[in-house]
Amino acid sequence: MTDATTTVLPAVSEPTQVPESDLTGLEARNVSAWFGTHKVLEQVSLTMAAGRVTALIGPSGCGKSTFLRILNRMHELVPGAKLSGEVLLADRDIYDVARRITDVRREIGMVFQKPNPFPAMSIYDNVVAGLKLTGRRVGGSARDDLVEECLTKAGLWKEVRDRLKQPGGRLSGGQQQRLCIARSLSIEPRVLLMDEPCSALDPTSTRRIEETIAELSDEVTIVIVTHNMQQAARVSQYCAFFLAEQGTPGAIVEHGPTNLMFGNPQDQRTNDYVNGRFG
Repeated sequence: MTDATTTVLPAVSEPTQVPESDLTGLEARNVSAWFGTHKVLEQVSLTMAAGRVTALIGPSGCGKSTFLRILNRMHELVPGAKLSGEVLLADRDIYDVARRITDVRREIGMVFQKPNPFPAMSIYDNVVAGLKLTGRRVGGSARDDLVEECLTKAGLWKEVRDRLKQPGGRLSGGQQQRLCIARSLSIEPRVLLMDEPCSALDPTSTRRIEETIAELSDEVTIVIVTHNMQQAARVSQYCAFFLAEQGTPGAIVEHGPTNLMFGNPQDQRTNDYVNGRFG
């Protein structure tokens, strides 16, 4: 479902991907959001394709991060926050009253802008911390295997395998962010949300995070908020441009395949934004 004012670019052919039964997309339908009486999002509808990276772009204050937090029920934790609409995971609304928030968080993981490992906790224990929070039980050698697997997927295993008992807070900023990605992967989410995961990192760390995103997208659906247009072009297959104009709530102006959003946008506002004329 798409709002009448939103431009939807046509799909383009993609490389063949082997179907995976556990790959699941995410769909927002007519999502609006408020903080108290202030409306910040207006009728946002967006399909985030399974096993692909969808980038959310737009200037500050247009509702991208709010929308991202709605996708795993973090918005409702803010006092006075409200929303309407649906967010469907495997055709079931994550806001269904019969659905527990812990179950949603187990299926939809989150990586924040600032790395947030538990600083005094070991690298090993940081990775498995999510298991206790979600009730997933893994013991013995299976737990060791899980730690290695998640750190490998996050591109960190070779760098830390000889110091797993050292505090996670001793790692560099880029390594801490990858540790947070490994922690998110330990609960085997179907969707991974990333809120400007590279904004506080140096170019080398940013490149490694982007490589990690590319490697993960074959097995988990990724939605990333970024202000870096070059990064959006590099890491995503699909893109959605958010904008809030003259005090109006944020909305999607245009969305579609990333190559068309950057190479042949249909809305002049999109063209101006991706070419750095504002924002």
